[in-house]
Amino acid sequence: MMEAIVTGIVAIMVCMINNHYQSKAVKQQHDKTISLIEYRLKELEEKVNKHNNLVERVYGLERRADVYDEKIRVANHRIDDLEDN
Repeated sequence: MMEAIVTGIVAIMVCMINNHYQSKAVKQQHDKTISLIEYRLKELEEKVNKHNNLVERVYGLERRADVYDEKIRVANHRIDDLEDN
């Protein structure tokens, strides 16, 4: 009877020790995963910021192109007026 109790206690202790180390390993893996996610999120944010900057620059170029197109139309109109006189 005593051997069965000792065996049971030892088995429980082995399970507790195993559980502790398994929990530690899971936490380490979790920390690695979180670190990787944070890194990739940071990289993605940088890419999005670069893209947004590019979009803003393109909008600026389009506005300038519209102004230049209008100036060209005005200049052509003036040239036509001068040629008609």
